[in-house]
Amino acid sequence: MSINWMALVAATLSSLVTGFLWYNPKVFGTIWMREAGITEEAAKSNNNMVKIFGMTLLYAFFISFTLQFMVIHQWGALSATKDIAGVDPSVLQNYLTAYGDTYRTVKHGMLHGFMTGLFLALPVLGTSAIYEKRSFKYVLVTGGYWVLTCMIMGGIICGWK
Repeated sequence: MSINWMALVAATLSSLVTGFLWYNPKVFGTIWMREAGITEEAAKSNNNMVKIFGMTLLYAFFISFTLQFMVIHQWGALSATKDIAGVDPSVLQNYLTAYGDTYRTVKHGMLHGFMTGLFLALPVLGTSAIYEKRSFKYVLVTGGYWVLTCMIMGGIICGWK
């Protein structure tokens, strides 16, 4: 089994597309700016967009790279049987022969991406928000973005064979 770099790049880029839509002022952008304490003028005056989008893409790539191990069950089978003393390497081959691409669908990847967003990203963000004295609306908007983004990324990564 090998890493599908094209799927990871597509998943990474999907986070930008989702963010452009989610944080649009007509969707949740206005609420997010208000809850984050950012004015429209301050947002427009940011002249370091290369750094912002560069780091955004780097972090999204880190997420997509890690997410593949959560949404593709075959990685779990590989890690459970590879290089373990006393485990016959044919165990993995037998598993892959029997189950092949079972659960390698967009729908299944979206399910696991959703669960990762809900049970990993949202609690991390929510915990930070408590200490930063952010509002519950802020957590809902930002956490909602990450749940949706992980869901889309998971669908891309799992479904792209």
